[in-house]
Amino acid sequence: MVTSPLDFAAELEIFRTEAESAIQFFYAWDATHAVAAADPKVRRLLNEAPLFWNTSLGALQASTLVALGRVFDSDPNNHSVTRLLATAHANLAMFSKQALSDRKRAQSANADEGLPEYLATVYEPTKEDFRRLKKHLSTRRKIYEDKYRPLRHKVFAHRGVATRDEVADLFARTNIRELQQLLIFLRRLHQTLWELYFNGRKPVLRPSRYSVQRMLDAPFPNPNRGTLQERLVHEVKTFLHAHSRDA
Repeated sequence: MVTSPLDFAAELEIFRTEAESAIQFFYAWDATHAVAAADPKVRRLLNEAPLFWNTSLGALQASTLVALGRVFDSDPNNHSVTRLLATAHANLAMFSKQALSDRKRAQSANADEGLPEYLATVYEPTKEDFRRLKKHLSTRRKIYEDKYRPLRHKVFAHRGVATRDEVADLFARTNIRELQQLLIFLRRLHQTLWELYFNGRKPVLRPSRYSVQRMLDAPFPNPNRGTLQERLVHEVKTFLHAHSRDA
């Protein structure tokens, strides 16, 4: 079990990269399908190189599930979201006002200016805060283990002896909206833990848009300043529309 603040910060960064990788793979795949479904010019563009696009989209789909498997890995010796939350829960002193004060001073020589006033607003978490976050995680883990882990293990990570009908049944149990919510939950959890550790903010899971269709219908006013998933959906849409004009 990780015990030092530096190790926790490293675990938090690993979790960020794994969660964001899964989000990027999936939203590139989902946005491409959504944009093509709504625009015949984009479909014509993709059909100019069908082997390339089917290969790319298949790789994105597989990579999403492989990355999710790393995030939800149950082996305590491997990096995972379970290991990250367990570490935080077992080391509450890392989130104390004194510990945050030490981190701020290490980051800036001028940290003492206004630091007492800032620390007065800092939230110190309790074990109940982490029990609540673990409960949220447990709900998402069950979804992953029931629907997406079998697909990952039997189709993508390992080629088992499942028949074509069995593979189709595994896919039939999945749900795009549910997977969107699962992926964005991971990013929300990272942001919550990051804000708690580096800024002393109460660990509250804040809302974040997850629907690709919603992002296409009502894009963020400044996509470059939006969430990771909104930026990616915007880039896919902009690229495909720009190049479909010549298709």
